[in-house]
Amino acid sequence: MHAPPPSAPILFFDSGLGGLTVLGPTRALLPTAPFVYAADYAGLPYGKKSDEELAARVPALLGRLVERYQPRLAVIACNTASTIALGHVRAALDLPIVGTVPAIKPAAEMTKTGVIGVLGTEATVRQPYVDDLSAKFADGKTVLRHGSPGLVTGAEAKLRGEAVDREVIARAIAGLRDQPGGDAIDVVVLACTHFPLLRDELQAVAGPDVRLIDGAAGIARRIAYLTEGQLWPGAPAPGIAVFTRSDERPPPPLAALAPYGIGSIETI
Repeated sequence: MHAPPPSAPILFFDSGLGGLTVLGPTRALLPTAPFVYAADYAGLPYGKKSDEELAARVPALLGRLVERYQPRLAVIACNTASTIALGHVRAALDLPIVGTVPAIKPAAEMTKTGVIGVLGTEATVRQPYVDDLSAKFADGKTVLRHGSPGLVTGAEAKLRGEAVDREVIARAIAGLRDQPGGDAIDVVVLACTHFPLLRDELQAVAGPDVRLIDGAAGIARRIAYLTEGQLWPGAPAPGIAVFTRSDERPPPPLAALAPYGIGSIETI
């Protein structure tokens, strides 16, 4: 495989803006790496879609993006898309693909009570993949799951500068706490890349004795490892954000994306 040119970007893909929580730590490790951030606003929210629909949609859309932007590596910065479509994407595309999976392994190592909460989309928390992670890394622990689509909407609203509905936050935490054994939860896995955008709000409701964790730092390290030794531009340049066209949901203002190093917006 030929070494990519310095200008070849890293492609980040998510249903919406949650993948920015993966982009941030990646830019901290690879500050001059060019990047394209793609959000499938026409398909948001993924948590409401069937497995079959996502297994077809995600590889097809990523194929278009890879053809257009010629990335050196693609990151599916979305737990739902990764748990359902990662294998399909890897089979369809001839470049390295990094997925995002719930951080159950570090949560199991961290818990003192043996009770872990997993907050994700409805699609993610029902996946057999989460069963497998729990069996492999959290044997002997209690893993409680709750699907909270309202947190995706809340995270998108917050990044646009809009108010976050506090009832949505309260319902999400109650969805874990109200399950048998839920009062003993001391670690909550944020199993959707949108959810760390609401970390402060979730922490305030969960309480100081609960640790919130996600996998973004580990994904960034994986990207750095896979691109080790490759050439990068000598100085950082603004990234591109590309959105699938949606009549219901226009792209956010550029000012909301600028803190993440994004300098322009495109639609497809």
